[in-house]
This record gives sequence, structure tokens and C-alpha cells, in this order.
Amino acid sequence: MDLARTEVAPAKARKGSAARLGLMALPVAFFAVFFAYPVAAIVARGLKADGAWQFGRIGDVLAQSDIRHVLWFTTWQALVSTVLTLLIALPGAYVFARFDFRGKQVLRAVVTVPFVLPTVVVGTAFLALVGRGGLLDQLWGVRLDTTVWAILLAHVFFNYAVVVRTVGGLWSQLDPRQEEAARMLGASRFAAWRKVTLPALSPAVAAAALMVFLFTFTSFGVVQILGGPTFSTLEVEIYRQTSEIFDLATAAVLTMIQFVAVGAILVVHARTVRRRETALRLVAPETTARRPRGAGPWALLAGVLASIVVLLVLPLGVLVQRSLDAPGGYGFAYYRALASADGGIFLVAPIEAIGNSLEYALAATAIAVAIGGLAAAALTRRNTGRLVRGFDALLMLPLGVSAVTVGFGFLIALDKPPLDLRASWILVPLAQALVGVPFVVRTMLPVLRAVDGRLREAAAVLGASPWRVWREVDLPMVRRALLIAAGFAFAVSLGEFGATVFIARPDNPTLPVAVARLLGRAGDLNYGQAMALSTILMVVCAVALLLLERVRTDRTGEF
Repeated sequence: MDLARTEVAPAKARKGSAARLGLMALPVAFFAVFFAYPVAAIVARGLKADGAWQFGRIGDVLAQSDIRHVLWFTTWQALVSTVLTLLIALPGAYVFARFDFRGKQVLRAVVTVPFVLPTVVVGTAFLALVGRGGLLDQLWGVRLDTTVWAILLAHVFFNYAVVVRTVGGLWSQLDPRQEEAARMLGASRFAAWRKVTLPALSPAVAAAALMVFLFTFTSFGVVQILGGPTFSTLEVEIYRQTSEIFDLATAAVLTMIQFVAVGAILVVHARTVRRRETALRLVAPETTARRPRGAGPWALLAGVLASIVVLLVLPLGVLVQRSLDAPGGYGFAYYRALASADGGIFLVAPIEAIGNSLEYALAATAIAVAIGGLAAAALTRRNTGRLVRGFDALLMLPLGVSAVTVGFGFLIALDKPPLDLRASWILVPLAQALVGVPFVVRTMLPVLRAVDGRLREAAAVLGASPWRVWREVDLPMVRRALLIAAGFAFAVSLGEFGATVFIARPDNPTLPVAVARLLGRAGDLNYGQAMALSTILMVVCAVALLLLERVRTDRTGEF
């Protein structure tokens, strides 16, 4: 009997490994052709001359004072943005974790809206608030669009939900009686929080901080719109060197630097997540949030609500207001102007960008869900092998490489048969799907791993095929997670700008590309149309998010 079991186990393991490799095949091929190949092509174009690598160009680029300034600004603005986001958002995380109040679910959705908004819309919203003719300019004559403060505040706006959801999700699972016991022993409220709660929260705080740092370190749309010629991050400088100066050597070096830096960040983030998972297994069961009691909790709730209104709601409200503030009075003049192509900026009417974006986003979502679903299924079984860990890291790489590099790499690499796709509409969805796949994997993987493997084995013993096992066992349990993954992929694809700005054809612009082009032209009409398009894009993203909130369950996690 034991001999039979020992013979069955290796056979079962080999069968499982073969199935895993089969699931990994298509995602690996997709990333090899549409990610590794274009990035390698643009790096080779910049660092290779006469068939030989010119690595000396790396030192030449780093010796330039303006490049060192870009590196320094990219790093310190990301650090400051991260610290500001934590300071402002941690009280909000506490309120959502511990307090129960009317309208909490709606407010949670409102807080999350900025996170799914395209960076172009975020930049445009703050331009309407702090830029020329903005609310601050009208009331007090103050303009911040030429200062670093506009960038920092926009980054807080964009990443507030990251801290609230990541830290708040763990905070709601901590037993408050531990902190209460410390206070009964004589500790002050702050001392009890610092010695009891903060150590338990530290993995989640570190994970949120690393995520915010990653997003702000690779910031493009916000800095492009609010920074002007004064401020430039690595991502913006890669775009400038590629599209304006056409210095591919410098762009290639900067791409490599960003890739190494973000790779190190992702390694630290992975270790932090593992620490967080260990901590979650040790905490007390989830507690029920209670209504605020006493002046202090009510004051805290009021302060958090005020900060949400000022930092999150006000910029979006001003964006809507500016889109309606036409020369002849408030109305929809700028929206009606979107139906005309007389401005000469586009070959088609700007309003057609709405349909283009929706079509591209739907196609990109289908690709991302297919590739990400296969990848998540391959990673379902817990395995610490190098092959699996390398595959998992591969899926996250698009978040660590400049989207500008990917977009320009598409034009350089995918220009010869059988991959001559420069004139094909599918080029844009392919680029957008690269960014959506990591969100699909991270959303579906925890739920797939939670499915009891014995259910799959029982179905297989009864004669079910692998496809039927997936359809009858896995799919009913992961359907909600699949919908949420598709929603995030749709929102991310809808707002993708860095790669799309290179490959979107002039007669088929997307919403973010159209907004950026309108902002780049002088005139009140162009500015008003940019505000109108940004408002439309904001509404579409908000609707997608509200639909996600309706299907969200605690089992699928916060992100």
C-alpha cells in the first residue's frame, strides 16, 4: 500500500507540473513578445552601435548635471509624497476601520475614485484648482501649478485610497481589547497605540508606503501637466528624450536605471507582503466597528471628512465646474464643442475619443483577464520553486518599466512581418493589457488559493475533465473576483497614457491622449474642452468603481 502511494505521488506531481507549465505558456509568450522584446529593442537601439554594445554611454549620461538633477528630484519627491500621504491618510484608515457611521460605504467609494482615475485627469483636476484661472487664483491670486506643491498634493490625492484600504483593512482585524488592556495598566492612549497597535500595523504601513513610493517614483501624467518645464521625473525625462530630443541612448540608460530601482522596490515590497501575511495569521478575530463616542472621536471623524472634502472632492468638483464655465455663462458649450473637429488638433472630432477609449479598454480587458487568469491559475498551488517565483516576478515587471519605453518600443520592434502591427488597432489594447495583467493576477490569486484543493480532487476522481473541474468548482467561487479584476483592468486600460501617447493614431485618439493634446494648445476653447473630456473620463471611471463596490466581498480583499 505504501509502495503504491509512493509511486502515485511522483506521477501526480509530474502531472501537476505539466499542467502548471501549460498554463504558464501563453502568459510567458505574451510577455516575451509584447514586453521583453520591445523593451530590449529600444535599449539595444540606444546602447548598440556598429554591432557592439556601448556601455560607456551609461557613465556619460550619469555625468550630466541635468540628468543627476532629474534622478534626485524623482527620488526626493517620491519620498516626500509618501510621507505626506501617510500623515494625511492614516487617520482616515483608522476612521474606516473602527467607526461605523451613516454613508460609510458611499464615502469608501468616493475615497477610492481618485485611485482609479487616469493620471491625466488628476493633473487636469489640480490644474483647474491651483493653475491659471483656477479657484485659488480667482480667490486669492495664488498659483501652485509652477511649484512642487501641486505635484505633491496631486500625489496625495491619487494615493490616499492606497493607505486607507491597505492599512485600514488590517486595522479592522486587530482586537481593540489589546490596546484597552494596555491603557488599563496605566499607558496613555498614544503610548498604548505606539506600543501595541503600531507594531501590528507596521507590515501593512510599510506595504502601503512602498506602493505609494512606487506609484510616485514612476509618476508621469501628473508631473507632465503640473510640473511644466521646471520639474521632471525619470518617466517624464524618458518621454522628453525619446519624443522631443530623440536621444535614444539617454532614454535607454534612464530606462535601465528606472528598471533597477523599481525592481529593488518590488523585492522589498514582496518581502513586506510576506511579513504582513504572517502578522495576519497571528491577530485576533475581526471586530465590529462602532459609532463614535465622545467629543474626541467625533472631532476625528469630522477632521477626516473635512480632509476628504478638501483634498479629494474639491479638485474633482472644480474640474466639473470649469468644464461648465463657458464664455457665455454656465452651460454645456465646451461639451458641444467636442463634436466639432474645426479646431484642427485632431483629424476627427474630440468626442470620438470616448468611443475609441471604450473599445480599446474592452479589448485590453479581455486580453488582460485571459492572460492574467491563466497566470493566476498557474500560481494557485503554493510553490516556492525558482521557476514559479521568477514567473510571478515577470508578471509585475510592467509596473517597473517606463510605459513610455514600452510604447516607443512597440513602434521600433513591431514593424516587420510577422509582427508588423504599427497600422493595426490592436497595438493600443496590447500595450494597455500589459498594465492590467498585474491587477488581474493580484485580485484573483488570493481567491483561487482559498479554494479547497480537495474539491478539485473529488471532481477529478468522479471523472470530470480539467476544464469541467474549473467550470464547476473554481469558477463559481472566483466569479466575483473575476468581475472585480475585469473592472480594475478596464479602469487601468481606460486611463493608460504613457504608452498610448506614442501608438494611438491621430484619427483614433484615446481620452487621456486627447486631454493632453488639448492642454498643450493655447486658448480657452481648448482648455475648456480638456476639462469637459476629463470630466467624462472621471464619470466613466467612477461608474466602473461603483459597480466594483457592488460586487466586492470581504473574501476578495480590498485591492
